[in-house]
Amino acid sequence: MSTPYDVAIAGGGLGGAALAKNMAERGANVLVIEHERQFKDRVRGEMMFPWGNAEAHALGVAGCLADAGGHEIGWVDSYVVNDRVAHREVVPTTPAQLPCLACYHPAMQESLLRGAAAAGATVRRGAAVREVRPGAPPAMVIEEDGRAETVSARLVVGAEGRSSVVRSSARFPVLRDPEDMMIAGVLLENVPAAEDTCQAIYHFGLGQLVVVAPQSGGRVRMYLCYHDGTQARLQGPGDLARFVEGCKKTGASAALFGDARQIGPLATFSCAHSWVDHPYRDGVALLGDAATSSDPTHGQGLSLTLRDARVLRDHLLRSNDWDAAGHAYAAEHDAYAGRLHTFNQWFSELYLATGPDADARRARAMPLIAEDPSRQPDSVFSGPDLAADEATRKRFFAEV
Repeated sequence: MSTPYDVAIAGGGLGGAALAKNMAERGANVLVIEHERQFKDRVRGEMMFPWGNAEAHALGVAGCLADAGGHEIGWVDSYVVNDRVAHREVVPTTPAQLPCLACYHPAMQESLLRGAAAAGATVRRGAAVREVRPGAPPAMVIEEDGRAETVSARLVVGAEGRSSVVRSSARFPVLRDPEDMMIAGVLLENVPAAEDTCQAIYHFGLGQLVVVAPQSGGRVRMYLCYHDGTQARLQGPGDLARFVEGCKKTGASAALFGDARQIGPLATFSCAHSWVDHPYRDGVALLGDAATSSDPTHGQGLSLTLRDARVLRDHLLRSNDWDAAGHAYAAEHDAYAGRLHTFNQWFSELYLATGPDADARRARAMPLIAEDPSRQPDSVFSGPDLAADEATRKRFFAEV
């Protein structure tokens, strides 16, 4: 084996690069393996809510996000079809006292990876992790230019997303909710949407949601969430017209699309939540989508990834026993990710379920939430450190 590293990370995206930067800044010998030589635009989350912005500050990567063109969003508007039912200013109404933040994903990844390299991490791009061998120490098999190499480290981290090779080769069992919602997304320009406001547009009868997430300069990442089986998947430029019609049918203003032009891929993905219980064992830790792929309907993925990186960092810095630190991280991760999963299930049940029972729930609960917004857990904006117990659920659904 080559000279051991302290931390060997598979994946140079948001979570992997943020962790690498932090550990390298504190003197650790860090290796990052990133398969892509140049990051490309793909359909994925590009906006984090205030609690995720706070995690970026706690990790010291807010400057990297700003350098990447991070765009602050101070307002969130909620609509039921064409009627605006909420106009929320997020800075004064959240514990973080920070705005939402949108950032073009490839630029964000490049900036964070540069930050990790500047902090002293070794970054190898165009290489691929083929296998991970848990143990003491764990090892990572890397392939580059047709040659295989095995490196060891005190800790191996899988941060390469929902198709994680680290996760599969280390044999972490993956759990998954049943299929229900699908999410289609595309990047558009020349969209006349307010650049300081994110829009969430619900159509309860259809069980659909449109999210309009502005970046800057008239660019908008737009998402259409719909129930699996209600329409064919939207994929590729030939389906843009169907995407636009689906958004309009949900309640999005036709004015948003008059001069809009597609500047990124259109693709559809399952929203089913998937996760690993206790994402650490035998020197191997998982973070971000490799550990928990949160239902993207509710836009928590980026924030959860940064929380993982910060919590893992903190446990590693507190103890010289990194096996114990890994287990402590996994236990803490399971607690906050589990609460977030519960909240997201509640929101989908109230706002996206269809049929007479769902209509009756909304008729009972929503007038009370309008009178007293504290009935609804504020996890989307404020994070998962809230009670997710039965009393909270009953109050949310107006069962008490």
